[in-house]
Amino acid sequence: MTWIKICGTTSLLDAEAAVAAGADALGFIFAPSPRWIEPEAAREIIARLPAGVEKVGVFVNEAPERIREVVKVAGLTGVQLHGDESLEFARALFKTKQRPRLYRAMSMRSMFSAANSTSLMRDSQQPAFDAMLIDSGSATRVGGTGLTFDWVRARPIIEGMKRRFRVIVAGGLRADNVAEAIRTFRPWGVDVASGVEAEPGRKDLEQVRAFIYNVRAAD
Repeated sequence: MTWIKICGTTSLLDAEAAVAAGADALGFIFAPSPRWIEPEAAREIIARLPAGVEKVGVFVNEAPERIREVVKVAGLTGVQLHGDESLEFARALFKTKQRPRLYRAMSMRSMFSAANSTSLMRDSQQPAFDAMLIDSGSATRVGGTGLTFDWVRARPIIEGMKRRFRVIVAGGLRADNVAEAIRTFRPWGVDVASGVEAEPGRKDLEQVRAFIYNVRAAD
């Protein structure tokens, strides 16, 4: 089944509703964002969640010491690097065998750069990341735009990536288009934040349920 992450969680009500609807993971944003949450507040939510639900912290160009601190304080089980962090940065972030899962977020617009193509090839030989998340992004924002990327242009790129990585599709997904995204890409996972919100930082619980239902129906 397709892995589902509901990102931008800021309240226990939203978290519990997403879990009850069948989410596999929740995302907590520790970078500047309308969905930003303090590590201590995230910890209070995470302490009330089932162990089997993944708790992913989203970071953008943060110092490694700060990432490790937040992981410990909040009780995260996953880390999503959503900035310009290098492959070497990711490999050095956690030295222990029992580390949080690592997810690398990339905007589709950056996928066409030679530097990123080279980095992806290097990572495929000795993977540092547990999955690659493809977002839309913009010239000024790394994610959270609420816009889809060009699915037709992206399809062969993502098909190639799937031969080497687990791929998570994000960017502009909603309850009314996620089934099409799954049929188009057959990704390992999908990720949504603004597409299931009543307002930034607060979920529309009916949209959360509809999103997850439509993913499972597409599966």
